[in-house]
Amino acid sequence: MTQPTLIRRGRDGVSALPAPLRTALALAATGVPVLPLRVGKAPFGNCPQCANNACGGRPNMKSAGACTCPAPCHAWAAATTDPAVITSPAWMTAWRRAVCVAYHPGAAGLTVVDLDDAAAVAWARTVLPATRTVATTRGEHWIYRGAMSSRNAVRPGVDIKSTMAYARYLGPGTGTMTALPDTVRELALKEPSPARPAPHGLTVAPTGEAECPHRTPVYLERGIAMAEQRIAEARSAVHATVYRAFLAVLSTHGRCSCLTDAHVARLFAAAQAKGETLRHCTDTWTNARTRLGL
Repeated sequence: MTQPTLIRRGRDGVSALPAPLRTALALAATGVPVLPLRVGKAPFGNCPQCANNACGGRPNMKSAGACTCPAPCHAWAAATTDPAVITSPAWMTAWRRAVCVAYHPGAAGLTVVDLDDAAAVAWARTVLPATRTVATTRGEHWIYRGAMSSRNAVRPGVDIKSTMAYARYLGPGTGTMTALPDTVRELALKEPSPARPAPHGLTVAPTGEAECPHRTPVYLERGIAMAEQRIAEARSAVHATVYRAFLAVLSTHGRCSCLTDAHVARLFAAAQAKGETLRHCTDTWTNARTRLGL
């Protein structure tokens, strides 16, 4: 994303245009699709004709009877680079009420890693490759070249915004934008963390009482050891690696009574040695069990 430059002047100069609109036109000129945000940093609501998907579809989406509504009421799907649309009467009404500008990262070939607090920023600085960064109210946006699927809560305080999502434009940022790394792509592979903390006293081992199909305890020991090694050897995307290791153990041993709290404690210890907190371990274990229906 390049530094915006003013590209449109009216009879009274660019100052006659709402500030968010001036920013939006500049971004659109660089190929970044934009849309206005109202108070609360939310997109404008559906107009009556489009409420409850009554219009039959959304612009920029593949669906029968695609919407032709001129108003910017379809969130990320309304984002556009067309100055004629951006300055149309319906959009001008929105710009006069807008408090800031949003853009559709995926359509611009970008991915935004939204770090919501200081802890998330500190994590990113130790795990993710450096790229263009933009300060936010509580954290930072790290912007990479390349698009991917969006995903919220890939770890505490971290969202990924790219395709089918919008991000606020908060300035050009600093640093050189780099290519989207596999580290970020792998984050989207894990199950999102639960919104609420796991209750104290949670029993982390399965409670299954099915007959154990394994001939010898050695089979379980080998599985735990392999999971510990997999976690210990992770050089990036530690959280995603921990999730996959937990999933592998549970998929094999989660439905019988051979897996004990002592085994799970070993897995948690391996994850914590790589920087995961006990809360993260418990959430990830719960997510893996839910994924398998345990």
